[in-house]
Amino acid sequence: MTTTPVREAEDEDRTTAVLHAEEVELVREGALLLDRVSLTVREGEHWALLGANGAGKTTLLSLLGALGHPTRGQVEVLGRRLGRVDLRELRTYVGHVNPRHPLRSVLKVRDVVLTGLTNSVEPLPRWQPDAEQRERAERLIATLGLGHRAGATWPTLSQGERGRALIARSLMPEPRLLLLDEPATGLDVAGREQLIESIEALTAGRPALASVLVTHHLEELPPGTTHALLLRGGKVLGSGPVDEVLTSESASECFGHPLRLERHGGRWSVRTAGRARAVEV
Repeated sequence: MTTTPVREAEDEDRTTAVLHAEEVELVREGALLLDRVSLTVREGEHWALLGANGAGKTTLLSLLGALGHPTRGQVEVLGRRLGRVDLRELRTYVGHVNPRHPLRSVLKVRDVVLTGLTNSVEPLPRWQPDAEQRERAERLIATLGLGHRAGATWPTLSQGERGRALIARSLMPEPRLLLLDEPATGLDVAGREQLIESIEALTAGRPALASVLVTHHLEELPPGTTHALLLRGGKVLGSGPVDEVLTSESASECFGHPLRLERHGGRWSVRTAGRARAVEV
Protein backbone atom coordinates (compact mmCIF):
# COMPACT_ATOMS: atom_id res chain seq x y z
CA MET A 1 0.00 0.00 0.00
CA THR A 2 1.46 3.38 -1.02
CA THR A 3 1.19 6.57 0.98
CA THR A 4 -0.68 9.36 -0.80
CA PRO A 5 0.89 12.83 -1.08
CA VAL A 6 -1.89 14.21 1.16
CA ARG A 7 -1.14 11.63 3.85
CA GLU A 8 2.59 12.33 3.53
CA ALA A 9 1.93 16.04 4.06
CA GLU A 10 -0.19 15.28 7.13
CA ASP A 11 2.55 13.07 8.57
CA GLU A 12 5.14 15.79 7.97
CA ASP A 13 2.91 18.32 9.72
CA ARG A 14 2.72 16.04 12.75
CA THR A 15 6.45 15.44 12.98
CA THR A 16 7.37 19.14 12.62
CA ALA A 17 4.63 20.44 14.92
CA VAL A 18 5.46 22.15 18.19
CA LEU A 19 1.84 21.72 19.27
CA HIS A 20 -0.84 19.38 17.99
CA ALA A 21 -4.38 19.04 19.33
CA GLU A 22 -6.81 16.68 17.64
CA GLU A 23 -10.57 16.56 18.30
CA VAL A 24 -10.02 17.72 21.88
CA GLU A 25 -12.94 17.82 24.28
CA LEU A 26 -12.89 18.92 27.90
CA VAL A 27 -15.76 18.28 30.30
CA ARG A 28 -15.73 19.83 33.75
CA GLU A 29 -18.52 19.35 36.30
CA GLY A 30 -20.78 18.15 33.50
CA ALA A 31 -20.15 21.19 31.29
CA LEU A 32 -18.56 20.83 27.85
CA LEU A 33 -15.88 23.56 27.84
CA LEU A 34 -14.08 22.50 24.64
CA ASP A 35 -15.88 20.77 21.79
CA ARG A 36 -13.76 18.89 19.21
CA VAL A 37 -11.00 21.49 18.99
CA SER A 38 -8.09 20.79 16.63
CA LEU A 39 -4.96 22.89 16.23
CA THR A 40 -1.43 22.48 14.87
CA VAL A 41 1.30 25.02 15.61
CA ARG A 42 4.67 24.77 13.85
CA GLU A 43 8.06 26.35 14.48
CA GLY A 44 8.14 30.07 13.81
CA GLU A 45 4.36 30.46 13.83
CA HIS A 46 2.70 32.99 16.13
CA TRP A 47 -0.92 32.19 16.90
CA ALA A 48 -3.67 34.25 18.48
CA LEU A 49 -6.48 32.49 20.37
CA LEU A 50 -9.44 34.88 20.12
CA GLY A 51 -12.90 34.85 21.59
CA ALA A 52 -15.23 36.52 24.06
CA ASN A 53 -15.07 35.88 27.78
CA GLY A 54 -15.94 32.25 28.49
CA ALA A 55 -15.14 31.06 24.96
CA GLY A 56 -12.60 28.51 26.21
CA LYS A 57 -9.34 30.32 25.36
CA THR A 58 -7.55 29.95 28.69
CA THR A 59 -8.93 26.42 29.07
CA LEU A 60 -7.38 25.44 25.75
CA LEU A 61 -4.12 27.18 26.60
CA SER A 62 -3.87 25.20 29.84
CA LEU A 63 -3.94 21.96 27.82
CA LEU A 64 -1.38 23.29 25.35
CA GLY A 65 0.82 24.20 28.32
CA ALA A 66 0.60 20.67 29.80
CA LEU A 67 -1.34 21.89 32.84
CA GLY A 68 -3.99 19.18 32.48
CA HIS A 69 -5.40 16.38 30.34
CA PRO A 70 -8.29 16.50 27.86
CA THR A 71 -11.40 14.44 28.52
CA ARG A 72 -11.29 13.13 24.95
CA GLY A 73 -8.95 13.62 22.02
CA GLN A 74 -5.18 13.94 21.85
CA VAL A 75 -2.76 16.73 22.70
CA GLU A 76 0.93 16.60 21.79
CA VAL A 77 3.30 19.21 23.18
CA LEU A 78 6.82 19.26 21.72
CA GLY A 79 6.26 15.78 20.32
CA ARG A 80 5.12 14.30 23.64
CA ARG A 81 1.55 13.09 24.05
CA LEU A 82 -0.30 14.08 27.20
CA GLY A 83 -1.13 10.99 29.20
CA ARG A 84 2.17 9.32 28.29
CA VAL A 85 4.59 11.80 29.84
CA ASP A 86 5.31 13.45 33.19
CA LEU A 87 3.53 16.81 32.92
CA ARG A 88 5.86 18.46 35.44
CA GLU A 89 8.89 17.57 33.35
CA LEU A 90 7.20 18.62 30.10
CA ARG A 91 6.28 22.03 31.52
CA THR A 92 9.96 22.84 32.02
CA TYR A 93 10.32 23.01 28.21
CA VAL A 94 7.40 25.42 27.73
CA GLY A 95 7.53 29.15 28.44
CA HIS A 96 4.15 29.93 30.03
CA VAL A 97 3.40 33.57 30.88
CA ASN A 98 0.56 34.14 33.33
CA PRO A 99 0.04 37.77 34.42
CA ARG A 100 -1.56 36.43 37.61
CA HIS A 101 1.81 35.02 38.74
CA PRO A 102 1.22 34.09 42.44
CA LEU A 103 4.47 35.51 43.84
CA ARG A 104 4.20 36.80 47.40
CA SER A 105 7.86 37.20 48.36
CA VAL A 106 9.86 40.42 47.99
CA LEU A 107 12.13 39.09 45.24
CA LYS A 108 14.25 41.18 42.93
CA VAL A 109 13.54 41.09 39.20
CA ARG A 110 16.69 39.06 38.43
CA ASP A 111 15.67 36.46 41.04
CA VAL A 112 12.16 36.20 39.63
CA VAL A 113 13.60 35.66 36.15
CA LEU A 114 15.96 32.94 37.44
CA THR A 115 13.01 30.92 38.80
CA GLY A 116 12.21 30.17 35.17
CA LEU A 117 15.02 27.61 35.30
CA THR A 118 13.40 25.68 38.16
CA ASN A 119 9.80 26.19 36.99
CA SER A 120 8.92 27.36 40.51
CA VAL A 121 7.35 30.51 41.93
CA GLU A 122 9.95 30.84 44.69
CA PRO A 123 13.68 30.02 44.48
CA LEU A 124 14.24 26.39 45.44
CA PRO A 125 16.14 25.74 48.68
CA ARG A 126 19.86 25.17 48.19
CA TRP A 127 19.63 25.77 44.42
CA GLN A 128 22.13 28.30 43.10
CA PRO A 129 22.37 29.42 39.47
CA ASP A 130 25.82 29.40 37.90
CA ALA A 131 27.54 32.39 36.33
CA GLU A 132 26.33 31.56 32.82
CA GLN A 133 22.71 31.34 33.98
CA ARG A 134 22.98 34.65 35.81
CA GLU A 135 24.44 36.27 32.71
CA ARG A 136 21.60 34.90 30.58
CA ALA A 137 19.05 36.32 33.03
CA GLU A 138 20.65 39.75 32.83
CA ARG A 139 20.63 39.63 29.00
CA LEU A 140 16.95 38.74 28.89
CA ILE A 141 16.10 41.44 31.42
CA ALA A 142 17.90 43.97 29.24
CA THR A 143 16.22 42.66 26.07
CA LEU A 144 12.82 43.21 27.68
CA GLY A 145 13.76 46.81 28.52
CA LEU A 146 14.18 46.24 32.26
CA GLY A 147 17.94 46.54 32.60
CA HIS A 148 17.57 49.57 34.88
CA ARG A 149 15.11 47.63 37.08
CA ALA A 150 16.99 44.34 37.48
CA GLY A 151 17.56 45.02 41.18
CA ALA A 152 14.06 46.34 41.86
CA THR A 153 11.75 44.26 44.06
CA TRP A 154 8.54 42.72 42.74
CA PRO A 155 6.10 44.88 44.77
CA THR A 156 7.65 48.07 43.33
CA LEU A 157 7.10 47.06 39.69
CA SER A 158 4.28 48.38 37.56
CA GLN A 159 1.93 45.84 35.97
CA GLY A 160 3.66 46.35 32.63
CA GLU A 161 7.10 45.78 34.14
CA ARG A 162 5.85 42.60 35.79
CA GLY A 163 4.55 41.36 32.46
CA ARG A 164 7.90 41.90 30.77
CA ALA A 165 9.75 40.30 33.70
CA LEU A 166 7.53 37.22 33.39
CA ILE A 167 8.30 36.93 29.68
CA ALA A 168 12.02 37.06 30.50
CA ARG A 169 11.41 34.38 33.15
CA SER A 170 9.62 32.15 30.65
CA LEU A 171 12.54 32.38 28.21
CA MET A 172 15.22 31.28 30.71
CA PRO A 173 15.07 27.57 29.77
CA GLU A 174 15.27 28.51 26.06
CA PRO A 175 11.85 27.04 25.19
CA ARG A 176 10.70 26.25 21.69
CA LEU A 177 7.19 27.34 22.66
CA LEU A 178 5.95 30.52 24.36
CA LEU A 179 2.38 30.69 25.72
CA LEU A 180 0.99 34.08 26.72
CA ASP A 181 -2.29 34.18 28.64
CA GLU A 182 -3.75 37.70 28.22
CA PRO A 183 -0.35 39.30 28.91
CA ALA A 184 -1.72 42.85 28.62
CA THR A 185 -4.22 42.38 31.47
CA GLY A 186 -4.35 45.48 33.66
CA LEU A 187 -1.97 47.55 31.53
CA ASP A 188 -2.51 51.15 30.51
CA VAL A 189 -1.95 52.18 26.88
CA ALA A 190 1.76 52.89 27.32
CA GLY A 191 2.36 49.63 29.18
CA ARG A 192 0.46 47.67 26.55
CA GLU A 193 2.47 49.18 23.71
CA GLN A 194 5.77 48.52 25.48
CA LEU A 195 4.74 44.91 26.02
CA ILE A 196 3.73 44.43 22.38
CA GLU A 197 7.02 45.96 21.21
CA SER A 198 8.93 43.58 23.50
CA ILE A 199 7.05 40.53 22.20
CA GLU A 200 7.63 41.61 18.61
CA ALA A 201 11.37 42.10 19.20
CA LEU A 202 11.67 38.71 20.89
CA THR A 203 9.94 36.76 18.15
CA ALA A 204 11.89 38.58 15.44
CA GLY A 205 15.15 37.62 17.11
CA ARG A 206 14.18 33.97 17.59
CA PRO A 207 12.91 32.69 14.21
CA ALA A 208 12.33 29.11 15.43
CA LEU A 209 10.28 30.15 18.47
CA ALA A 210 6.55 29.41 18.24
CA SER A 211 4.02 31.32 20.33
CA VAL A 212 0.34 31.26 21.24
CA LEU A 213 -1.24 34.41 22.65
CA VAL A 214 -4.68 34.49 24.28
CA THR A 215 -6.69 37.71 24.19
CA HIS A 216 -10.16 39.06 23.59
CA HIS A 217 -8.81 42.45 22.48
CA LEU A 218 -7.62 42.48 18.87
CA GLU A 219 -5.73 45.72 19.51
CA GLU A 220 -3.32 43.66 21.66
CA LEU A 221 -2.12 41.46 18.80
CA PRO A 222 1.53 42.01 17.82
CA PRO A 223 2.18 42.79 14.14
CA GLY A 224 4.04 39.49 13.77
CA THR A 225 0.93 37.40 14.43
CA THR A 226 0.82 34.78 11.66
CA HIS A 227 -2.23 32.63 12.50
CA ALA A 228 -5.47 32.85 14.44
CA LEU A 229 -7.99 30.48 15.97
CA LEU A 230 -11.45 31.83 16.77
CA LEU A 231 -13.42 30.23 19.60
CA ARG A 232 -17.05 30.65 20.56
CA GLY A 233 -18.70 28.50 23.21
CA GLY A 234 -15.77 26.08 23.16
CA LYS A 235 -16.05 25.45 19.40
CA VAL A 236 -13.68 26.51 16.63
CA LEU A 237 -15.21 29.02 14.22
CA GLY A 238 -12.08 29.46 12.14
CA SER A 239 -8.42 28.51 12.15
CA GLY A 240 -5.50 29.31 9.86
CA PRO A 241 -3.42 32.20 8.47
CA VAL A 242 -4.49 35.39 10.19
CA ASP A 243 -5.24 37.35 7.00
CA GLU A 244 -7.69 34.64 5.92
CA VAL A 245 -9.31 33.94 9.28
CA LEU A 246 -9.54 37.34 10.93
CA THR A 247 -12.16 39.32 9.01
CA SER A 248 -14.99 41.63 10.00
CA GLU A 249 -17.48 38.85 9.34
CA SER A 250 -15.65 36.19 11.33
CA ALA A 251 -14.96 38.55 14.24
CA SER A 252 -18.64 39.56 14.33
CA GLU A 253 -19.67 35.91 14.58
CA CYS A 254 -16.98 35.14 17.13
CA PHE A 255 -17.91 37.98 19.49
CA GLY A 256 -21.63 37.99 18.79
CA HIS A 257 -21.71 41.64 17.73
CA PRO A 258 -21.45 43.43 14.34
CA LEU A 259 -17.82 44.55 14.07
CA ARG A 260 -15.66 46.26 11.48
CA LEU A 261 -11.96 45.38 11.51
CA GLU A 262 -9.21 47.53 10.07
CA ARG A 263 -5.48 46.89 9.91
CA HIS A 264 -2.77 49.53 9.66
CA GLY A 265 0.95 48.93 10.03
CA GLY A 266 0.28 45.34 11.04
CA ARG A 267 -1.99 46.32 13.96
CA TRP A 268 -5.75 45.80 14.20
CA SER A 269 -8.47 48.19 15.28
CA VAL A 270 -12.12 47.34 15.90
CA ARG A 271 -15.34 49.33 15.77
CA THR A 272 -19.03 48.52 15.80
CA ALA A 273 -20.27 48.10 12.25
CA GLY A 274 -22.90 50.56 11.05
CA ARG A 275 -24.01 53.80 12.58
CA ALA A 276 -24.74 54.19 16.25
CA ARG A 277 -28.39 54.91 17.06
CA ALA A 278 -29.43 57.67 19.39
CA VAL A 279 -31.01 56.46 22.63
CA GLU A 280 -33.87 58.40 24.17
CA VAL A 281 -33.68 58.99 27.91
